[in-house]
Amino acid sequence: MDQPDLTPLQTVRARIAHAATIAHRKPGAVELIAISKTHPAERIVPLIEEGQRVFGENKVQEAQAKWPELRERYEGVQLHLVGQLQSNKAEDAVQLFDCIHSLDRPSLVSALGKAMDKLGRQVPCFVQVNIGEEEQKGGCAIAEVPALLASAREAQIPVVGLMCVPPLGIEAAPFFALLAKIAAENGLDQLSMGMSDDFETAVMLGATHVRVGSALFGARG
Repeated sequence: MDQPDLTPLQTVRARIAHAATIAHRKPGAVELIAISKTHPAERIVPLIEEGQRVFGENKVQEAQAKWPELRERYEGVQLHLVGQLQSNKAEDAVQLFDCIHSLDRPSLVSALGKAMDKLGRQVPCFVQVNIGEEEQKGGCAIAEVPALLASAREAQIPVVGLMCVPPLGIEAAPFFALLAKIAAENGLDQLSMGMSDDFETAVMLGATHVRVGSALFGARG
């Protein structure tokens, strides 16, 4: 699919569209989140000027340092938090981000619920699932998803879907399929899954949001 006359953004969008078409889905049903973590504003601006409007950051403090000025300059930019969120940063996250992809534990449900109530701002959230049952990774255990969803809904947090990061070095498709199954069982239709190495597979298995960094920005130094 790569064509030398296309920009990285055009190439990624074309690959998403191709994968969606194969899966009999509309390309517009997939939101591309450009993962701008660790990249300075001067690397981000060209993508904004090319038309990309949805970006993802891993850390609240890094986002606070670079995005307010960019959002003043460019209209319509949406910011998604895709990294782990500490409960003591919940209020800052609710204030800054348009979507949070890493709701994964009861203490964070409590912190986000209080922050949203205090600020009067309902921020859509994805529950992050530890789909590979890896000890070193964040995410809610698969068996605990229904209980976490129930507590989030009780706290009036708008949960829109599930998110996962499959284990490295293993075929991602079974993990994406499992996430889709868990989401369907719990009445959720949005799936945040797929990164630079596997987003086409994710799209074919139902991803509604793909989180792409290096394919857009190049490898981080």
